[in-house]
Amino acid sequence: MIRCKKMIAKVTRCLSLLLAALAPTLPVPAQQLAVRSDPQRAVVTAAQRPVLVYRVGDVPAKPYVEEIYTPAGINLLRDAPRDHVHHHGLMLGIRVDGVSFWHEGPGTGRQQHRGFETQRAESRNGRSRAVLRESLHWLAPQTDAPLLRESRLLEVRRTDDLPATLLTWESQLTAPEEEERALDGTHYYGLGMRFVEAMDHDGHTFNAAGEPGDPARGTERLVHARWAAYTAAVDDKPVTAALFDHPENPRHPARMFTMTAPFGYLSATMNLRDEPLSIEPGETLRLRYGAVAADGRLTPEQVEQLYQRWLRESPPAD
Repeated sequence: MIRCKKMIAKVTRCLSLLLAALAPTLPVPAQQLAVRSDPQRAVVTAAQRPVLVYRVGDVPAKPYVEEIYTPAGINLLRDAPRDHVHHHGLMLGIRVDGVSFWHEGPGTGRQQHRGFETQRAESRNGRSRAVLRESLHWLAPQTDAPLLRESRLLEVRRTDDLPATLLTWESQLTAPEEEERALDGTHYYGLGMRFVEAMDHDGHTFNAAGEPGDPARGTERLVHARWAAYTAAVDDKPVTAALFDHPENPRHPARMFTMTAPFGYLSATMNLRDEPLSIEPGETLRLRYGAVAADGRLTPEQVEQLYQRWLRESPPAD
């Protein structure tokens, strides 16, 4: 019996040493995500490199995605450029009861960050995702009574088999119990994406409808499509950005706004200029969009594959 116990102990020690020796070589998912935050921003990282920066503090009017990176580490977003200081990376802006939440300055509204309800990251089978759930109040000038209450979900995904960062942006906008809210705006109001300066040159847009779209001003175009994409180069490295519209959104497919000069821009809109929309008292309008930051110049077929995958793997509705 004593001899058996000694043998078992010896085998156990050997196994422990073997596992310790193997531990450093065990594979770690290359895209495993982590989340950290402070009063200014929430940052999603992979291997300590930034994937997404979401700005909530010290903002002039609204929280927004300040930076989003491709898997190769290229940021696609520009914040507050001189030509349009109210353009903030990836942002949501519309007009509510005549108050603009797109522009900034006297008479415009502000989206007040009330706090994060959820901040978490998880990985499984080569897939990793990070989730932020935020509470906001949409405030008119000089008032603390919200025109709208919002529950905003940001879900970032990286997988080992994709050349892209996938972001889901969901906004649940709720009107007060006793009041209806009227939504409208210009032809570009919606979820807008302003690109880094390097992408303002030689940019090219395409969309799921395969059509150039209706002209608005200059290079501005409007087209009903389930997705729109923009390709350009940053430091001679080709990249692709895209916006996705979920089939459950009102007026799907979205009225996509695109422009290539004097700067590049994408926006997924609800066509509020031509078709204002109302939220009934106490009711909630749920909007769900996707954003892509990809390495390389993706083809329409590749963007469509990403779109279909995004639909399949999007987080379920609350």
